[in-house]
Amino acid sequence: MIDLTNLTKIYRGRRAVDDLTVTVHAGRITGFLGPNGAGKSTTMRMILGLAAPTAGRATVLGRPYRALREPLRQVGALLDARASHPGRSARDHLRFLARANGIDQRRIDEVLDLAGLTTVAHRRTGTFSLGMAQRLGIATALLGDPRVLVLDEPVNGLDTDGIRWMRGLLRDLAGEGRTILLSSHLMSEIEQTADHLVVIGAGRLLADADMGTFLADHSPARTIVRSPHLERLAPALRSLGARVTDHPSSPPGAIAVEAVTAQAIGETAARLGVTLHELRPRLGSLEDVYTRLTTTAVEYHSAKEPS
Repeated sequence: MIDLTNLTKIYRGRRAVDDLTVTVHAGRITGFLGPNGAGKSTTMRMILGLAAPTAGRATVLGRPYRALREPLRQVGALLDARASHPGRSARDHLRFLARANGIDQRRIDEVLDLAGLTTVAHRRTGTFSLGMAQRLGIATALLGDPRVLVLDEPVNGLDTDGIRWMRGLLRDLAGEGRTILLSSHLMSEIEQTADHLVVIGAGRLLADADMGTFLADHSPARTIVRSPHLERLAPALRSLGARVTDHPSSPPGAIAVEAVTAQAIGETAARLGVTLHELRPRLGSLEDVYTRLTTTAVEYHSAKEPS
């Protein structure tokens, strides 16, 4: 539904996006990740016809965005929550866009209600909080009932209720078969929301995989082991080349074991006659895995990591 083919953008001799080839499929939420300066915003701007590629192409529903008739009916986008005219009411903002794209005026009330803005629809958008502006941005993106959504940091400024609402909304839309490209720096939210990940760094593709595969492929083999006989089991595992630690998140009487499989741990325990109370393979968090993958592609580094 969104196809990027050898997409390249060069600014002043620098490759902001470098030969990027990706297909974003319908019926799932694709998380679009990368460090600051990785080229995410530039890529989304090229998808939406706001920037021209230096080479390659970006198409939506098989055509360049600028070739779409009444594009709001085909593609909904949220790149800037403050994009509305501050002197217009929320309703007038939507009315103007609906008229320009041939959208029935009744749809305005539907998206205002969906976004929880019915009671403030008369207010000027310049008086909106960031969270309210984000809700209006979502209402705007959904105004044409589009098949494709391109969203940049859509939960920024939302409270807990708003984040849960957004998460459920996106899952419902993906369940209807729509294509959703979601960019965010909130790893925990992407981990809970996205089905698939596209990760870029320094403009180049680093990963294109479903969430489970991505975590499994880039996580160390770590297993939580709990036993009343750790003093016998731990040395045996170290002799196999395992790294054994008292992991901070492990329960009392447990160790975290890396570099050997859960199967090898179980077989070792059986050979020693050691009772196991828990043997649980554990993948790293998306934040941990993402940080490890992109460490050499980060443009800006802090002088000192926080302790």
